Amino acid sequence: METLFINDDGLHHSAVLGHISKPTTYDPYRYQQGFGNHHASEAFSGALPRNGTNIPQKHPYGLYAEHLNGTSFISTRESVLNTWMYRVRPSVAHRPLQPSNVCSEVESCFLPLNPSVDFTPLSHTWGPLRTPVRETAGKYEKTNTRQPITFVEGLHTLCGHGDPTLKEGMAVHVYAFDADMTRQAFVNNDGEFLIVPQRGTLDIQTELGHLRVPPGSIAVLPPGFRFSVSIASFPETSGASGYILEVFGTHFRLPELGPLGANGLAHVRDFQYPVASFDIDLDPQLSTPESSPVLPMATPSSHWRVLTKLAGKFYQYTQHHTPFDVVAWHGRYSPYKYNLSHFTHLTANTDQLDPTAYCVLIAPSKWPGVNLVDFCAFGEKYAVAKDTLRIPYHHRTMATELVGIINGKYGGSVRKLEAGGLSFEQGYMPHGESYECWKRETERELGAEVVGKDFMGFMFHVASHVGLTRWATETHPDIRLEDPGFWDDLRAPFADKLHQASQALEQTRIANEAAIQAELTALAFEVMVNRRRLSATDDEGDEVQRSSPNGNYCQVASASTKRLVTGSQ
Repeated sequence: METLFINDDGLHHSAVLGHISKPTTYDPYRYQQGFGNHHASEAFSGALPRNGTNIPQKHPYGLYAEHLNGTSFISTRESVLNTWMYRVRPSVAHRPLQPSNVCSEVESCFLPLNPSVDFTPLSHTWGPLRTPVRETAGKYEKTNTRQPITFVEGLHTLCGHGDPTLKEGMAVHVYAFDADMTRQAFVNNDGEFLIVPQRGTLDIQTELGHLRVPPGSIAVLPPGFRFSVSIASFPETSGASGYILEVFGTHFRLPELGPLGANGLAHVRDFQYPVASFDIDLDPQLSTPESSPVLPMATPSSHWRVLTKLAGKFYQYTQHHTPFDVVAWHGRYSPYKYNLSHFTHLTANTDQLDPTAYCVLIAPSKWPGVNLVDFCAFGEKYAVAKDTLRIPYHHRTMATELVGIINGKYGGSVRKLEAGGLSFEQGYMPHGESYECWKRETERELGAEVVGKDFMGFMFHVASHVGLTRWATETHPDIRLEDPGFWDDLRAPFADKLHQASQALEQTRIANEAAIQAELTALAFEVMVNRRRLSATDDEGDEVQRSSPNGNYCQVASASTKRLVTGSQ
């Protein structure tokens, strides 16, 4: 929004508000922009306290001030994450917590002592989790419309590292669900969620506002915030599925740009944050707001169930009012989303860049300079490298790699990976493309080309060993292990070049012998010259000895020099 005003210098324009993205056909919500900014939002004027005061003695609208810290109080200024919320009722107003069995396939402890986790060097590939599954008498059955499953009920853990109680580690989950979280909310106390939708657009209501997240975008939900997940009402949507990367004891941040300078990779301005949005859900016996042409009268209290995850276990409590009643908020600690199509892909004129050159977000570890995990995205880009093998080269790395596809066809030749699936390669285990693919790529004519058209994939690049859950290795409905005979037909083209190699070795031997002979000849010539010089020096020494009282000294020195050069004793 901007305004016009006239002064002595003429007509001027001036912005009244910062840039807020406008609703679109597929996204009815507004967003603030800028990664890591200190955002401020109020549903109506005056809901935020005046500057200089976070905890007013009496809020003009009778709101409660509530503070949420995402980092410890004693932290560097750049790392401090917190938010002030001004809400109808504080979060503490709820019934006692009770254990919940809402989800039995979520794991958080990835230590070798956990019998439900296996650290295996075997490669794994999983197909897409298309239909929600529910445990019935120890077996898994496909559900139908009579057995709807919500986002939390559809969570399944594939693998991970570390433990949330140690504030170090990560977990990879997949989800599949077909029902909205009606009058339900979920709060994750273990770690930060990075959600990657693959099928179905998510409508996520958080305490700070709404996020609409379609496939091709990601959402980050910090720990401590209550949120509810629904499926956007598009005609083609019959359910939703996707991936989740959870990190313990750390938060996602943008990678350093280094020599790239000020621009590149994921731009700060493209990250979108919610604006304040609240529901009216009050008990008229406890609060009777005046009637308003904008705000309706209070409705009878409702029954809400709030689920909490702590150390991989679920708890629940009930409350008689909505948890989404934040009228205003300000701070740096907030959910956000990002459209992966806005990512700036790099290219090279020769050789290949490492996959971390396509890093969208990182999660630092406790070790300085080492990331716990990198989230990388692979989309459409130009390939122009000259005299370079353009397919993924054969390699081994200390990091564990998990690759998934959001949309498009997998271009690799080894795995049966498709959109919605995920591949797993443990650290230090060798991997690469098939012989046929390698052979074809070494012989084809290179030129500038567009790769990754209509494709979006990603990688979780984990700097540690990762353990697989029992569900991932035994119960997942579509486990695709590597064909044990896949590499049996691998040829060694070097065998066809042995004659050329022998000729090259013979030429090298001849050249080396010639070089050695030339060196010996030069050395012999140098010795001969030095001997002649010594002989001349000895003659001069004899003359000096006959005419000098120190002749003995000169004679000894001359003899020492001779022994040094000729090597005689």
